[in-house]
Amino acid sequence: AMLDPDSGLSLTIARIVQRLKGSSLHSQLERQARVSLHKPEIKLESLKEDIKDFLKTSGWEKKLQNAVYSELNVFPSPCHPAAPPEHMKEPLAYMRKAQGSWEKRILKSLNSMCTELGIPLAQKRPVSEQKELLNKWNEMGTDEPDLSLFRPVYAPKDFLEVLMNLRNPNYENGEQPSFRNHLGLIQVPLKVKDIPELKEDFSELGLNIGQLGIDDSAQVPPEFFENEHVRVGQKVLAEQDSAAAQQYVRQGCPTALRADLWALILNISNQPEDILYYEQLKSNVIQHDLLVDSLIYKDVKLTASNDDYYFVFEDYLYQVLLCFSRDTSVLEHFSYSSATPPKSYIRGKVGMEEYAVFYPPNVYSVESINSFILSVAPLCFLYHEPSKLYQIFREMYVRFFFRLHSISSHPSGIVSLCLLFETLLQTHLPQLFYHLREIGAQPLRISFKWMVRAFSGYLATDQLLLLWDRILGYNSLEILAVLAAAVFAFRAVNLMEVTSLAAAEAVLADLSTLKVMPLLQIFLFATVT
Repeated sequence: AMLDPDSGLSLTIARIVQRLKGSSLHSQLERQARVSLHKPEIKLESLKEDIKDFLKTSGWEKKLQNAVYSELNVFPSPCHPAAPPEHMKEPLAYMRKAQGSWEKRILKSLNSMCTELGIPLAQKRPVSEQKELLNKWNEMGTDEPDLSLFRPVYAPKDFLEVLMNLRNPNYENGEQPSFRNHLGLIQVPLKVKDIPELKEDFSELGLNIGQLGIDDSAQVPPEFFENEHVRVGQKVLAEQDSAAAQQYVRQGCPTALRADLWALILNISNQPEDILYYEQLKSNVIQHDLLVDSLIYKDVKLTASNDDYYFVFEDYLYQVLLCFSRDTSVLEHFSYSSATPPKSYIRGKVGMEEYAVFYPPNVYSVESINSFILSVAPLCFLYHEPSKLYQIFREMYVRFFFRLHSISSHPSGIVSLCLLFETLLQTHLPQLFYHLREIGAQPLRISFKWMVRAFSGYLATDQLLLLWDRILGYNSLEILAVLAAAVFAFRAVNLMEVTSLAAAEAVLADLSTLKVMPLLQIFLFATVT
């Protein structure tokens, strides 16, 4: 049920007020207001207005605006008050059901691993082990435990199989009139954008607009644009306005300003209480040993040792991911995602306090450990202080990356991205699409892993950061599908010659020399529609 704009707005306001009430910002504002009462410029007869003016001039009003803006970016638009709560998570019942059975499958896989290996899901570490872990917290990478028995909970191709089998039960055997001619692997009728709509959405990427990441724009000499863009960026940072920063990064972030601009957009300020929270997560890691720790360890070892870029950050990766697996605040976000946190007890110990655990405290940490590693690693280039790195990752996860690991109908969800990718190819490169389909090399089988990992581990780091600038700038992951289609367009001539899936994969095996922005621009703005 659609809401009329006014009641929708008042519901949104009520919800944001509710969310901010318990926050530290709320208590800081109260404290500031009390402090201001002792200032000579505050008069009793105009108390309310004077306090408002004081909060404005002292920068607190800006902080409040940024907090509200941050809430608006994370939360979905409100449902009808009469709608059941699960509709806020995901309006389509068949999507909710598919997500539920996917979660069960992951938990079953974890439980059977425990049984096979004879180890509990969670246990308290002995004191000696706690001390040892604390001492080597900053160099966990030096450890070489034997993890050969641990296996990944699932691989991207397992997840793709699940998405390929999704069907809308209201349509019997593909009787969807507008959808009947979709020949890709994804067979659910979701609305995705066409190129004219994408052009409008991504208008700042247009050919006549200055961009960081494009070296030879005909319109503006790059060095002139860059100097001017840096100057504007410094001004945006001085203003401390999240909305302005989000608009600014659509044209790319200067390297020197990126860390601060992203933090401003995500409204992360690394307050003392944030640092304390991180320390609490760390002490939880030190006290308890979870099965998921070994999985994280194994995956970090594999990822970091295979990648020259990331292996220098190995210790950071352990710290962030081990803490993330303990972070129950991420569970709040289940109220607007199609996923639900699981609980489990250690067998035979139900009711004994030290054995009762949300397992893992944050289920998402299992859903795709390998993708997590790849989403933390690029952030290590920008943030070197563990608690700040942690907060940025958590916020990026809750705003964007969780959508790549859960089944939903959201336009930035992985199902919609797969469908958008396939539709763009089928519409704009039909010959290539049919050729690859005929030889058994469905394009999505190749591009799925790029999208599910937001291209991390595939692009050169400077290019990846330029791409993520735009994810933050547009508050959307749709650009991942557009880039995936643009890569196929760029390599189309070679792909038309291949005769097998393996050969197609070989043509697309190395994306590390690609320049993201020219590819996106050509595909969106120079494709004949």
